[in-house]
Amino acid sequence: MHPRRRSLLLAAAAVPVSATAAQALPSAGSRPRGRPVVIGHRGAAGWRPEHTAASYTYAVQTGADWIEPDLVPTKDHVLVVRHENEISQTTDVASHPEFAGRRTTKTVDGRAVTGWFTEDFTLAELKTLRAVERLPLVRNRNTVFDGREEVLTFQEVVDLARRLSKAHGRTIAVFPETKHPTYFRSLGLPLEPKLASTIRRNRLGPRECVVQSFEPTSLQRMTDLSLPLWQALGTTGGPYDLVSSGDPTTYKDMMTPAGLERIAAYARWIGPDKSSLIGTSLLADAHAAGLRVGPYTFRAENQFLPADLRRGTGPNDFGDAFAEYALYYGLGVDAVVTDFPDLAVMARRG
Repeated sequence: MHPRRRSLLLAAAAVPVSATAAQALPSAGSRPRGRPVVIGHRGAAGWRPEHTAASYTYAVQTGADWIEPDLVPTKDHVLVVRHENEISQTTDVASHPEFAGRRTTKTVDGRAVTGWFTEDFTLAELKTLRAVERLPLVRNRNTVFDGREEVLTFQEVVDLARRLSKAHGRTIAVFPETKHPTYFRSLGLPLEPKLASTIRRNRLGPRECVVQSFEPTSLQRMTDLSLPLWQALGTTGGPYDLVSSGDPTTYKDMMTPAGLERIAAYARWIGPDKSSLIGTSLLADAHAAGLRVGPYTFRAENQFLPADLRRGTGPNDFGDAFAEYALYYGLGVDAVVTDFPDLAVMARRG
C-alpha cells in the first residue's frame, strides 16, 4: 500500500464509529461495489473554463463517465449552463458596455449578491457573451481559453453528450443540478418543469441522466421522471427550501441514519462533501439505507488537499491527488465528483 494512502486511512480510522458502521465499511484495500463513476465537475474545470463545450469534451476524452451542467434560467425561461446565475466571474459581461446598466444587487438564498444575473438576460443576449476562467488566480493556465466559448443551453449539453457518446463508443450521462430552485420559483422561472420537458423531449433514460439538487423539494418535484435522483449535501446549515419554509432540518440531520432513510424514499444517491466521509459512519449508513455515495469536489491543487498530501510551496501547486483518490476508492465510494477527471480515471485503474 502507498504510504500516503495508509496514513490517510489510519487517520480516518482514528475517529470512533459504531460497531455496526465499522463492520459495514470495506477494508482499506477492498474495491468499491462495482467500478466507481468518474463525474466531470462542470466538465474538466481544472483544465478548461467550466461549463464550456471544451471543458465537457476534454472531460470525456480523458475518461469521464458523466458530465455535470449546473442549470439556471434566462429571462425568456431557457435553461443555460452556469455555476451561478451571477455571471461576472464566468463570462466577459463586465466588458460589454451595452449591459453596464444591468449590474445590480439581489438577495439570492438569503445572501446579498452584486453583479449581472442570467434571469435579466434573454438567451440571445447571453449568446453574445463569452466564457472566462472562474478562478484565474488559481488556474492561470486556463485563462488562455478566455473569450473563446459561448454560454451553452442545457439542450446543447445534451446534444454534445450524445455526440461524444457516439464518438467514444460509450454512454456519457448528463448530471444536471438545479441551482437556487426556490429562488427561481419565486421569480416565476421554475427550473423543474423546463428540466423535465427537456428530459422527456430527448427521451433521456436512467443511463443517460441523473438529476441532482441541494434542495430536496426540487428533487421531489421530479420523482415522476423515473430517473435516478441525487441529494447533494452541504457541510453547514440546511437546504434553502427548508430554511425558507421554517423547517429546522439541517444537512447534519439529513446525514443521520434516520435522515438517510428519508432521502432514500425519493433519491438513489447522496453527494456529501468529501470531508463528511472521513472518521464518520456516513458511507456505511448510506449504503445500509440503499443509497449510493458520490463525494465532491476532488481537486489537485494544494489548497484543496489535506496538509500531508501537499507538495511544493504554493497553494496552487499540484499535490498528491492520486493518494486522495486511492483513499476514497478504498473506502468504497460509488462515484467521485472531480475537476480533474483524467486524474480520477488514472487513479481508478490502480
